[in-house]
Amino acid sequence: MPKRLALVAHDAKKDALVTWAKAKRSDLEGFDLYATGTTGGRLADDTGLSVSKLLSGPYGGDAQLGAMIAECTLDGLVFFIDPMTAVPHDVDVKSLLRLAILYDTPLAVNETTADAVLFALCAGGADAD
Repeated sequence: MPKRLALVAHDAKKDALVTWAKAKRSDLEGFDLYATGTTGGRLADDTGLSVSKLLSGPYGGDAQLGAMIAECTLDGLVFFIDPMTAVPHDVDVKSLLRLAILYDTPLAVNETTADAVLFALCAGGADAD
């Protein structure tokens, strides 16, 4: 079964996530990919990757990903966070990050850590229970 990876980005970081995904396309093709609303659409349109789109983050997408983490059905989370812009659904973002930490889910918040998480998952690490 392919590993499951979520890709999420704040508005100001969507371009950076798409650029990263294009560069890592050959690796990402081997994953079942999930993304919140707009990010998922951008990734599918701009990279050609197959992405299961969830709700937009503020409308429940962050909670859907949190549930996947709590149910141990997600192998990793890449969330390009914009540290310079406040978001109205900050509580949801914090909850998602808290669950990733609590359940020891590989978590990336920028390109460098995304490279490390992707490398580890491709190498066979971080097996889901």
